[in-house]
Amino acid sequence: MKKPLIGAFSALLLAGATALAGAAPASASAPTGTAKAAVTVDFAGTVALSNCSGSLVRMPNSVATDPALILTNGHCLETGMPAPGEVIVNQSSSRGFTLLSSTAGRLGTLRANKVVYSAMTDTDVTLYQLNTTYSSIRSRYGISPLTMSASHPLAGASIKVVSGYWKKTYSCNIDGFVYRLKEGGWTFKDAVRYTSSCNTIGGTSGSPVIDTATGQVVAVNNTGNEDGETCTENNPCEVDENGKVTVRQGINYAQETYGIPACFASGNKLDLTLAGCALPRP
Repeated sequence: MKKPLIGAFSALLLAGATALAGAAPASASAPTGTAKAAVTVDFAGTVALSNCSGSLVRMPNSVATDPALILTNGHCLETGMPAPGEVIVNQSSSRGFTLLSSTAGRLGTLRANKVVYSAMTDTDVTLYQLNTTYSSIRSRYGISPLTMSASHPLAGASIKVVSGYWKKTYSCNIDGFVYRLKEGGWTFKDAVRYTSSCNTIGGTSGSPVIDTATGQVVAVNNTGNEDGETCTENNPCEVDENGKVTVRQGINYAQETYGIPACFASGNKLDLTLAGCALPRP
């Protein structure tokens, strides 16, 4: 997985130091003639954590008065990375998040009151519930959440990985999907593989992966093979249905999020027993 904070600064040095409406993170511009409207993706709705990136998100059925949610990685959890097979739900938290404007300016601090869900089994995701609502955030900061897509992403789709930690955007395409992605003791299912231009670094963990055709979140950025090693930490390997292992040094990955909305009832309430919910249970 992409190393948080300390590793992120090292990675940057090694790289040469280059590296619900209104002011939404993605907005459609007016179409010209019969052309399809373009979607502009910016930093509005993204957040910076102390060691990772993240985003203010809503489910397709969320309403303005619901408690707001933050999406990031499981391995960004402040109490440490969940062990293989471990699932954390409804754990108290007071973690702070820096909310960014469309141009990556600091707007203010949002604060969690609990970890709704966190796991690194099958996926790599943490969802925080904030102590405020979408409407309150909109009223105070003029920022609306990104919507999480409930549809499986498409191979070849144009995407942007938007890092609130580094205030940097990576643009590429979905190269394909990985049956199993193994990294150390963790296994992720049906992972997204980027084309090579999304050369994400430490600190980009938890960044939303946004489909530029819809402006919706289709995955959460989480890892990449740094050194060419096989299935070790920071060097995930691909495993196909027949058990064949492939190593792609320098290639980065994300975890799909389309299955998450099926696990949330009205009011942004997590319910892992809902029909269609496939997230691992405690």
